[in-house]
Amino acid sequence: MIGEVAGIYLKIILEFLLELYVFYVLAMFRFRRSHLFALKLAGGLVFMAALGFGASFVYYYFGDTSFGRIAIYLVLFAASTGHACLCFAEDKKTVLFGCSVAYAAQNLAYKLFLIFFCAGEQLRLFDSWGQNFSILYRIIYYIFLIAAGAAIYFLVIRRIMLRLGDSAIALRMLAISVVVLLVTVILCSVEDVHFAALSSGRENRFESFDIYALRQAGNVFSVVCCIIVLLLIAKTLVERHLRREVDYLQYAIRQGEKQYEISKDTIDMINIKCHDIKYKVNSLVNRGGDMPTELIDDLNKSISIYDTRVETGNKILDVILTEKSLYCEQNGITFSCMADGQKLSFISDGDLYCLFGNIIDNALEAVNKVPEKERRVINIVVKEKNGTLVVQEENYFEGELDFVDGLPQTTKGDTAYHGFGTRSIRMIVSKYGGVFTARAQDGVFYLNIIFCPNKDNSLQNK
Repeated sequence: MIGEVAGIYLKIILEFLLELYVFYVLAMFRFRRSHLFALKLAGGLVFMAALGFGASFVYYYFGDTSFGRIAIYLVLFAASTGHACLCFAEDKKTVLFGCSVAYAAQNLAYKLFLIFFCAGEQLRLFDSWGQNFSILYRIIYYIFLIAAGAAIYFLVIRRIMLRLGDSAIALRMLAISVVVLLVTVILCSVEDVHFAALSSGRENRFESFDIYALRQAGNVFSVVCCIIVLLLIAKTLVERHLRREVDYLQYAIRQGEKQYEISKDTIDMINIKCHDIKYKVNSLVNRGGDMPTELIDDLNKSISIYDTRVETGNKILDVILTEKSLYCEQNGITFSCMADGQKLSFISDGDLYCLFGNIIDNALEAVNKVPEKERRVINIVVKEKNGTLVVQEENYFEGELDFVDGLPQTTKGDTAYHGFGTRSIRMIVSKYGGVFTARAQDGVFYLNIIFCPNKDNSLQNK
């Protein structure tokens, strides 16, 4: 008798572990695998099956009590978490976080099914199943579980784990994951124990509507708790991601200020040296030096490439455009710029360098991939129009551009560490009350920025 009942409990435990491991896979399949992953996975599964066998007897003696049920599921969760830590080469906190998210998702799917099933029992929808009840129940259960699991994965788990990336888990998120564990285990265990005793005929079938309503209230409360905690985790990850992104963009702006000083000094030094060389060449020619005319003309032409300075009325913009024009000259790119730099005086030096540096660098990256020489062109215009300041940039590009939230997505493989250029452009434009738009049409990328500097006096302050 004990063995027969324990066999039923073993089936329940193994079914729970199977569902839990399915959600483990959904939550952690992107994690880095440890050495001998396959062996550790297989050995761990054998151990978990043996543990489940032992737990079935504990279930027989103590499973009818809340504390016994809670202890059983906590032990199973702890053992499966340890198994996951062996299988993945991630930080232990990260693995625990992933396991907790998976456990909450599994409980959410199970509670959603209970809401559906209890309603069906109350309405007597399953009375006609007769002797086929067990089979039909399993079919409906797994169909529902698969559908709910897929929905939870795409709506919640996938977004959480993509945001997680390879960064360390903060203590705040780890604390939230512990809350997930406690809430799901305690609620599920207490409800199952007490309402099983109140069932009539079949589990979750109640003669009293009050008991049915109380059971459904508990199920709904569990679902709401799981959803709130998962959404809180997702929100925490999004906030952390945004903080890191802002920190990076602010760092880029600070680096832009340093780079401006370096570029300015370099360009000034080049111009001084070019003037010295041109003076010495002219002196040599005037003294009747024996140099072929073609060689002198070629030398002067080479020097004139570097002995140039773009003048827009803004020293920051002058340095950027001079630096980029030299690069374009050396790489066969036509660089055209008509800019009234004085109109940009309301933008701080670091922001201005970062803004135009990113605009031009993105354009250079695009046109460098264009094979036709006549299409290796970048056009920039900065002008005042109807009381607004307009910045326009156009360049050719190869392939297709995808836009998300109005921003072109990086064409580099590693999206985690690229694509900050356009986001920093939008952040700086927004900081000064401007509007940023971008579009692509017929192989041409169009970038447009509109500022209204006269409408906000604060913009005049650097």
